Amino acid sequence: MEYIGYPEMILAAVCFLYLHRLNSKTTLTNWPLIGMLPSLLVNLYRLHGWATDILSRNACTFVFKGPWFTNMSNIVVTCDPANMRHIFGTNFANYPKGAEFNEFFDILGDGIFNADLDSWKTQRKMAHQFIIHKKFQSFLEQTSVSKVKNGLIPVLEHVLEQNLVVDMQDVFKRFTFDTTLILLSGIDPCCLGIEFQKFPFVDALDDAEEAIFHRHAIPMNLWKLQRFLGIGREKKLIKARESLDQFIAQCISKNREQHEQAKNKEQEEKGVDLLTSYMEQDDGSNSDKFYRDTVLNLMVAGRSTLSSALTWFFWLVSNNPIVEAKLIKELKKAISPENVDKKVKMFEMEELKGLVYLHGAFCEALRLYPSVPFEHKRSIKPDVLPSGHKVDTTTKIILYLYSMGRMEVVWGKDCSEFKPERWITEEGGIKYVPSYKFMAFNSGPRTCLGKEIAFTQMRMAAATILYNYQVKVIEGHPISPKNSIILYMKHGMKVKISKRVL
Repeated sequence: MEYIGYPEMILAAVCFLYLHRLNSKTTLTNWPLIGMLPSLLVNLYRLHGWATDILSRNACTFVFKGPWFTNMSNIVVTCDPANMRHIFGTNFANYPKGAEFNEFFDILGDGIFNADLDSWKTQRKMAHQFIIHKKFQSFLEQTSVSKVKNGLIPVLEHVLEQNLVVDMQDVFKRFTFDTTLILLSGIDPCCLGIEFQKFPFVDALDDAEEAIFHRHAIPMNLWKLQRFLGIGREKKLIKARESLDQFIAQCISKNREQHEQAKNKEQEEKGVDLLTSYMEQDDGSNSDKFYRDTVLNLMVAGRSTLSSALTWFFWLVSNNPIVEAKLIKELKKAISPENVDKKVKMFEMEELKGLVYLHGAFCEALRLYPSVPFEHKRSIKPDVLPSGHKVDTTTKIILYLYSMGRMEVVWGKDCSEFKPERWITEEGGIKYVPSYKFMAFNSGPRTCLGKEIAFTQMRMAAATILYNYQVKVIEGHPISPKNSIILYMKHGMKVKISKRVL
């Protein structure tokens, strides 16, 4: 019989302590050379929860030390509203998107998300001018109503009649892809249908968003090597870009043909899409690449964020019957008498605009599950954040929007609860909350231009579904965030649909 000697015992003890620390949910060990990377990799499957745990124990800000000589060597992670206000507002000029951001999001080209300085100002001014135009606003309302009536309702009725289990996240992705592309180009790709046909360009957008997330989780040199070799997630990103480029090129070509054939009278009646507006204002300086970058940037802003928001909203509502009952009560008061006797009831746009509790429920869902869970920045000059942390040009700053909604010091001891009342004043109006505390639509000069577009589409889709159907998540179906730059559910949201009895 062999006996275990002291060296083996010491080695076993060291391995035990190492694994214990490595698997700790909130411990960050700064190892020589590799820094805190092992802790990150071990907790990557629950990154948002892990970061939230650490932030809550460190007054909303901590310093992550990655491997030496990499772009991860010095990272300040924060969800402190004071830091958010400083970076996105007070000292905005010191925190542009920068070259590194452009590398991470290279698929977006020179579009508004990547743009800085004069290019960003020009693109933002142009987009804002088109979005607020009464013709586009009319087109937005027509599109929202039409796609709910002729796309979403037929699908849900089919699911109901066939007693099917359906992935509502997939339904919302298809719904928002259609509406977003119609608003952008006037073209309906018809992704939402009872056949649930697969579309490569829809999957390509998901693959791209997932690959970009992983660029944030590993050293830059590693993912650049993967890109050079054409392996791993970088291979999927390359294929995704090819698929999206081909699809968007077809949309631009088709829009250009329709624009040339369209009559001014028809445009007045039907409204106008954004791509047509851009082309009408073009003095010849806009290339197809400009249109490609514009469409892709706005597609991510519209389709991806909106489908995520609707999915988490319905999951929260389905798990909170008291909130659901209050929403139904508010909708009953709002619907027109002439719509009550119809098989499937739909609302007028004007009826939905004053629904305070529904608005509060949307904001509360976005507080807990912001569609974009984090952002990153670098300063162009040394600075000291309000939290006291020093940053310079070598410091990466991760702004964790997901975690901010779960901080007791920000939202109180009930921060983890789904409470639409949090957004309602004692007088029954919508409570003002500063954007640097509620970052779902960004803050400061880069506040999201599509905020009202999002609420318009969410109100119509959510109100119609809530009033006509009950959505129940399948018992035992796992719900957790996916590792992506968009906060999707990892396994989708499998549900059963039933007719709501009022």
